[in-house]
Amino acid sequence: MKGNDQVLAMLNRLLSEELTAINQYIVHSEMCDNWGYARLHKVHEKRAIDEMRHAERLIGRILFLEGIPVVSQYGAIHIGESVEKQLRNDCQAEVEAIQEYNAAIRLASEQGDHGTRELLEDILEDEEAHLDWLEAQLDQVSQMGLGPWLAEQVRE
Repeated sequence: MKGNDQVLAMLNRLLSEELTAINQYIVHSEMCDNWGYARLHKVHEKRAIDEMRHAERLIGRILFLEGIPVVSQYGAIHIGESVEKQLRNDCQAEVEAIQEYNAAIRLASEQGDHGTRELLEDILEDEEAHLDWLEAQLDQVSQMGLGPWLAEQVRE
């Protein structure tokens, strides 16, 4: 089924954002592992895998719509030099992703592409859950202080 050119371009933009997020989150995961923060390592790694699944689903949709997935374009990757900076960078990435997915859902709806809209709404729920977790961690850091919060991240 030949898809709408605007929808295909939008899907490729989202794919680029997902590929960028994968790289950012996997680097943060490995940094946390290196620092001995086992819990954070696993959470970042899981989020990177979630983003890989999103990329896979976007690629599948692009192919279904007879488009060509562009997997060589990435946005800026913001690596945090500290755990708190990582959380803030990841939070910003998720806020931007949510904005992009909402705009993409509107476009898909306007173009009458309800299959794409449903896919994007499903991914949006994951992105909102990621943001919710990140904001909760930043709230905990604010309330209990960075040191005690980091002590909790050593355990798996």
